[in-house]
Amino acid sequence: MKVSIKNIMCPVDFSDSSNHALRYAVALAETHGANLCLLHVVQPPMIALPGDPMIPETSSEALEEITEASQQRLDGLAKTICQSLPQVTAQIATGAPFLEIITSARIQDIDLIVIGTHGRTGLAHVLIGSVAERVVRKAPCPVLTVKHPEHEFVMP
Repeated sequence: MKVSIKNIMCPVDFSDSSNHALRYAVALAETHGANLCLLHVVQPPMIALPGDPMIPETSSEALEEITEASQQRLDGLAKTICQSLPQVTAQIATGAPFLEIITSARIQDIDLIVIGTHGRTGLAHVLIGSVAERVVRKAPCPVLTVKHPEHEFVMP
């Protein structure tokens, strides 16, 4: 069986972990002659009201500003990568990060997702969760998780 990798997605949150994973995604895209899709997901700000669950903040102006700033950063990143890899797209989605990553991967017929891990453990992992972990469980394609070399595993 021959494995063909034509479309690679790398979710980007502008963190060190994400930037480290992006290096792997670029190298894999170069090796396989694949298209690279950079995806940044803007998560709408949440507000908590006393006695109520957290609800999305609906200020369209704030969300629009965040989205515009994110698009500019993502476009700059894509422009830098285009010097070594001509097939790069930069996309912004709004919503829950893991759902948007999975949905975009399905729509774009992605063959491989390369995603960074933050290495959260214990309470932080329970409270914040792991986008990478959810993507691995639900993705329609293989997922390569990349741990940042400066993040040590701490036994819980």
